[in-house]
Amino acid sequence: MSKKINVQKTDFTYGPVWKNILAQAIPLTAAQLVHLLYNIVDRIYIGHMDDGSSMALTGVGLTFPIITLIMAFAALFGVGGVPLFSIARGAGDSEKSGRILGNSFSLLLISSVFLTVVCYVFKRPILFAFGASEASYSYAEQYLNIYLLGTAASMITTGMNGYINAQGFPKIGMFSIIIGAIINIALDPVFIFVLDMGVAGAALATVISQIISALWVLRFLLSRKSVIPLTVKNMTPDKKIAADIARLGTSNFIMQGTNCLVQVACNATLQTYGGDIYVGVMTVVNSIREVFSLPINGIISGAQPVISFNYGAKKYDRVKSGIRFNTCIATIYTMLAWLLVFIVPQVWFGIFSNDTDMSAAGIPMLHIYFFGFVFMAFQFAGQSTFQSLGDAKHAIFFSLLRKAIIVVPLTLVLPMCGFGVKGVFLAEPISNVIGGVACYTTMRITVYRRIERLAAEERSKVND
Repeated sequence: MSKKINVQKTDFTYGPVWKNILAQAIPLTAAQLVHLLYNIVDRIYIGHMDDGSSMALTGVGLTFPIITLIMAFAALFGVGGVPLFSIARGAGDSEKSGRILGNSFSLLLISSVFLTVVCYVFKRPILFAFGASEASYSYAEQYLNIYLLGTAASMITTGMNGYINAQGFPKIGMFSIIIGAIINIALDPVFIFVLDMGVAGAALATVISQIISALWVLRFLLSRKSVIPLTVKNMTPDKKIAADIARLGTSNFIMQGTNCLVQVACNATLQTYGGDIYVGVMTVVNSIREVFSLPINGIISGAQPVISFNYGAKKYDRVKSGIRFNTCIATIYTMLAWLLVFIVPQVWFGIFSNDTDMSAAGIPMLHIYFFGFVFMAFQFAGQSTFQSLGDAKHAIFFSLLRKAIIVVPLTLVLPMCGFGVKGVFLAEPISNVIGGVACYTTMRITVYRRIERLAAEERSKVND
């Protein structure tokens, strides 16, 4: 009886679409806010260490491409399965939903072991390829040696938490992140300053918090409270389901993977044209971008299970309503974020570093980097719609377009054309404009055409 009530409470075909989205998005955004602190609090503390803080921050920044790559695999095998899970659940196929959930977990676990081994074996050549100097490498190595111990826990938390939200339990999903984040924030000053562990202490606090978050996620998914629980039987690899998860997850993988590629290109180019200080500046600028991207990521993530569920249930008007809501909210928010960065850039920069030289070099770069941030609204809305409806082909293409096809070449070419370090930061706004407009325009043409065709077929069946 309780299972039946749970299913009714998590049916996204009832009530206003925007309310369903906000019911998912608000706790998810709160969770992501805390998760953001989880990710950046290390940088804040490291950036305010008494000795060598700028070089330590640069060293930690060099590990970002590796961490991003790990998260790319979490997106490939975790986030990639969530829309398929929601579509199957919306169509009433609980058995298929369970197999998708189980296979996603198995893929995450296997890939986490592989990544941990590879990163430990090749960390030195990788970090130097990513722009490390002898001075910054020691900090990067200290951080990475400990951080990699939590790879499996990190991937399980990130990859499996979406399945909690997709079942209509966003508050539980929120606590998955909040619990780990609070522990990380509390342990950081103890390990970094009180125990004088520095960069290594920041990494250890992160690993402990990741393990606790992963245990929380698994505790729920393995319990009877879950509408579709995680079972050992469903963890048996299924080639077709694994391929479907990877196919749709490829767009998420490419988005994260190309972020890794961009970070590598940026760090290597900045090391050549500006040295360690500009690698540190990019670390701060990326951190500020994460802060401002968080709320809209929460809305988009909250909308995905709602749109996917209604698409699976053939409620096409509600699908379009969800897309419209995403677009409006994203546009309004990114305009406000752009304005805040423009008016008080020194406030945002000062959160991450008290180094006056880094601040003087970084604030002009921050202005350049955020110019045109509003166009990211179109990228967010278009990309999330393709993912929600299982349109892997378009999702993959537009992931590649903005980062791999536009940002990376511009990052390498613009500095050689006389722009110097400014060219590295200029590549981002150019890609926002071109990629965002192209993605959204294509989505409106292709998705709306498909929805109208499917709706017409449903009306025809009813009339017959």
